[in-house]
Amino acid sequence: MNKVGIGIIGCGNISSAYLKAMASFDILDIRGLADLNAELARQRASEFNLQARTVEDLLADPAIEIIVNLTVPKAHVAVAMQALDAGKHTYSEKPLGINFAEGKRLAEAAEAKGLRIGAAPDTFLGGSHQTARAIVDSGALGRPVGGTATFMCPGHERWHPNPDFYYEIGGGPMLDMGPYYITDLVNLLGPVAKVAGFAFSPRSERLITSQPRNGERIPVHVATHVAGAMAFECGAIVQIGMSFDVAGHKHVPLELYGTEGTLIVPDPNHFGGQVELLKKGGSFEPQETTQPYADGNYRSIGVADMAYAIRSNRPHRANGTLALHVLEVMEAFQKAAESGTTVTIETRAERPAPLSGSLSETRLAA
Repeated sequence: MNKVGIGIIGCGNISSAYLKAMASFDILDIRGLADLNAELARQRASEFNLQARTVEDLLADPAIEIIVNLTVPKAHVAVAMQALDAGKHTYSEKPLGINFAEGKRLAEAAEAKGLRIGAAPDTFLGGSHQTARAIVDSGALGRPVGGTATFMCPGHERWHPNPDFYYEIGGGPMLDMGPYYITDLVNLLGPVAKVAGFAFSPRSERLITSQPRNGERIPVHVATHVAGAMAFECGAIVQIGMSFDVAGHKHVPLELYGTEGTLIVPDPNHFGGQVELLKKGGSFEPQETTQPYADGNYRSIGVADMAYAIRSNRPHRANGTLALHVLEVMEAFQKAAESGTTVTIETRAERPAPLSGSLSETRLAA
């Protein structure tokens, strides 16, 4: 199968994980890296033995079919629109956009041009999450009833060298971490129908304790503690809590409840982890992960799946419809908090096709 040319725009913190993982997929041919900070692009290119180029050069290259957009959230849609205008498919880091309106505009532009869009997260394609999907599909839980989704931490200013964007519009725990949890839940349960929620920010500024900006204070422009519930079309009701204001907690990342059992799903920010199943009347038992992509950080498998889908003329899994649905759901929590009402979700996303085999023969070491 012919390789698919890849151009990467954005060479920040997350790009190294993408570049390392892309080496495990033979179908991906990285043709160059670009960043508004040309020196940063040169450094990253040197690190991975690739070519640093300008954005304009990447967009004009006919050998590049997919632009992988690793810019900050507020630039996601603008860069993706540039890619579409250049006739390229585009795959963005999460979230698809900083609000539903701009995400919808991007999706409509892609449809009009006959081009594909995709977006992270792709962690739901990891072996542990696909194992959980297979358990749900087997009927072992009975009818889905509910669940919990929990991400809570003291804030990313503890470790990120430039954490400002986490507290700007388009950031916050819901748009930053919510995509992992909600995307995995759609993978497991199907689309969300309604959202109820509350949101607030207990601090107007944050103190950076990471290097090199230790001691600097940054303003907060978004809610940093969000809680609520999602009613899924299947009937299940899942409680969710996303926070940058919690010192510590004992909740597991994801639990699913059914009439016949309970499923513990590992951290959806990772590809592996222990899946546990409790059948009614029994106790929690570890489940063997038989699906591939559970043994490392495959943060680019969504790009590889898109590339294979282009060559095979089939739908890709981390697709724009899924990402737009998740974006609408995330935005609905703020709307529900402001209005004091339940918000009906207008978009619909099919559960992505399960992944039970390898996209390529290569493995990425843990």
